[in-house]
Amino acid sequence: MPLAAPPPLPPPALTAPAPQEISFGRVAGRIQPGSYRITVRAGGHVVATRRVRGGSFDVRVDLPLGETRVQVTVRDRRGRRSTASVASVFGLPQSARPRTTRPQLSAPLDRRLRSLVREYEGACGVYVQDLRTGAGAAWNARAQFTAASTLKVAIAVEVLRSLTATPSPDSSVGRLLRSMLVLSDNGAANALEVNLAGSTSAGGRRVTRLMRSLGLVDSEMYGGYLRVLSARARPIPLRVDDPVWPGRGKHTSAYDMARLLTLVHLATEGKGRLARLHPGFSPADARHLLYLLAHANARGRLDRFLPPSAVLLHKAGWLWSVSHDTGLVYWSGGVFAVAVLTSGGGRTSPDVFAGRVARAALAELG
Repeated sequence: MPLAAPPPLPPPALTAPAPQEISFGRVAGRIQPGSYRITVRAGGHVVATRRVRGGSFDVRVDLPLGETRVQVTVRDRRGRRSTASVASVFGLPQSARPRTTRPQLSAPLDRRLRSLVREYEGACGVYVQDLRTGAGAAWNARAQFTAASTLKVAIAVEVLRSLTATPSPDSSVGRLLRSMLVLSDNGAANALEVNLAGSTSAGGRRVTRLMRSLGLVDSEMYGGYLRVLSARARPIPLRVDDPVWPGRGKHTSAYDMARLLTLVHLATEGKGRLARLHPGFSPADARHLLYLLAHANARGRLDRFLPPSAVLLHKAGWLWSVSHDTGLVYWSGGVFAVAVLTSGGGRTSPDVFAGRVARAALAELG
């Protein structure tokens, strides 16, 4: 009587990355005892082969930049193999993994930025910071502008913080978050504020309290995790050089928006003030929020002159009088936060101005 074929090898149970999240290349999971090798593919290409022991694995690999599918194939010594995969992963470089830094002025970037500001005929507020080194520059960074849709990022943080788990993309909250961040839908933003506290005004107050708890007001600048600057380093200037009067209603500054996105970036690995003060906003929440921002459909501003080797995760906002874009630019060497808020204009459009700022930042910081 022929021997029975061995039972199939159970596929690996992947715990990282997760669908609808960004990833800095961590691939982890559980495997059948006796398995000895895993092969990791991303975008159809082998990115790692590792020997493994025990019932689990946890490795770092270089994922392709952007949307991808991650597959893990496991083999055992009986010649069996099995594969598991996760789709809808947005790959980011390992070099951009979160680290805490103290902002310090980059003189070359400051000169470039001032040259661009002099050529722009409208009012503007700009803040740029390399999240690997802290180097950056700013102009009019704490001037208050009508916020338009930029504060929808803060609404998303407060919504995710209030939930017990990251919402499924197919849930009502998941669909509202996507509509608000990807399509910039105002109705979705209003609905989420109502879900938070019963009305848009009460929900808005919760979002304001969140921002204040993070020090995102003029009276408080930084959190306690930051390292001490050397005596010779100069801080990125946080001041009002050209006052803007937004009037009543939602308002924000270039510094506040760049800093909020920085805190979300840090929270993807449980670091920074947002993660420390609001543990309800989990690393998975942060990774999902950045995944949504990677798919925002408003383009042609900060990303206008970026090369294909860089990606922008961002939230733009515009009304008849203002045009803003705020985001995180990732490339093979790391990541920087950038916020460009504008009002009015002239021969140079606000979108072109924002694109020139991001291009100059990448040239100096990259």
